[in-house]
Amino acid sequence: MSHRKFEAPRHGSLAFLPKKRCTNKGGRGRIGAFPVDKTAYPPHLTGFLGFKAGMTHVVREVNKVQSKVHKKEIVEPVTIIETPPMVAVGIVGYIETPKGLRALTTVWASHISINAKRRFYKNFNKSKKRAFSKYAKGNGSDESREKALKNIADNARVVRVIAHTQFSKLNSAQKKDYFLEIQVNGGSTVAAKVDFAKKLLEKQINVNNVFHTNEMIDTIGITRGRGWEGVTTRWGTRRLPRKTRKGLRKVACIGPWHPSRVSFTVARSGQMGYHHRTEVNKKIYKIGKSRLTAEGKYNGQTKSDLTKKDINPLGGFPHYGLVNNDFIVIKGGVVGPVRRVVTLRKATARAVTSESKEKVDLKWIDTSSKIGPGRFQTSEEKEKLFGPRKTGVTNAERNAEKEAKAAAGKK
Repeated sequence: MSHRKFEAPRHGSLAFLPKKRCTNKGGRGRIGAFPVDKTAYPPHLTGFLGFKAGMTHVVREVNKVQSKVHKKEIVEPVTIIETPPMVAVGIVGYIETPKGLRALTTVWASHISINAKRRFYKNFNKSKKRAFSKYAKGNGSDESREKALKNIADNARVVRVIAHTQFSKLNSAQKKDYFLEIQVNGGSTVAAKVDFAKKLLEKQINVNNVFHTNEMIDTIGITRGRGWEGVTTRWGTRRLPRKTRKGLRKVACIGPWHPSRVSFTVARSGQMGYHHRTEVNKKIYKIGKSRLTAEGKYNGQTKSDLTKKDINPLGGFPHYGLVNNDFIVIKGGVVGPVRRVVTLRKATARAVTSESKEKVDLKWIDTSSKIGPGRFQTSEEKEKLFGPRKTGVTNAERNAEKEAKAAAGKK
């Protein structure tokens, strides 16, 4: 027998040690580093928050000359992330110190929604609800804001916008909005960045103002939690022979006699899942408008598929429901379960590959039911075969009634 290195290489990567539960409150992915600031571009935002709705598959034609499937149709899995508009409520400037960036000053908007203020309380209902009342008295005047913004423009090195999500636009019981600091890149001077951020205060930011189709982005989130797992599931070690006395799904030898301790490289049981992970260079296949608008009423259509349908499968996405707001379609999977918030960031390490340069043209988006084997793309197709239900109300009429109620609620 040759050396063990050639016969049985180690199982599982050590790059993500320690495999601990993420300690971030609320389970939101944190941006550790923003893209490098390039002054050649105009001022722009570099991040956004979305909510994972589910997965489906698309058909597209490959446009890679070097690929074996060039000019051929392929089927690919995609993830749908709902991205309701975010609201900018603050501007913060950072200065450089020997220990890194330090916040110089923060300017808040004069009007902040109640759901955003809930983030500053552990129990909002039992609190006195006085968030930002002291700020409004001391620094809430227009003169104080202009003075603080001038201080940021003169002394700050980095400018970031503080924005929050809007759970009121989602079909969710949660009310406490998520906050995110989004760095402003581009612009020849810091003053240009401050002017850009100032125009966004108290205004909604749509996802198409930050990203565009065919762009490579990074996704940051918390993986699906799986609790305590053994070494075979956690590290992929081989099961022991049948006759082993105290179990098969174990590591037989966990180390030598000396040194008399277990090395960190030995596979051990422990926490699996609910880890903070960043996936780089995920391609955006489509950015869709809200189905409640005239422009996005049939946002599931393509140039090749003229079926009048939206992005939602029959019955909605499992454990999520209907996607009513703007959304993006990303190639492949995204970490975490459905409904979990996903942080989207402009790519930090842009890979100049054939995939990043390729312009994607979707031919067909699958909207069949994701609960069981789906057969129908729209409710009209189903009614043609089965006829109307016993109530005499068709699915199309029921959906039209739901849309009318949703539109009335928006007004």
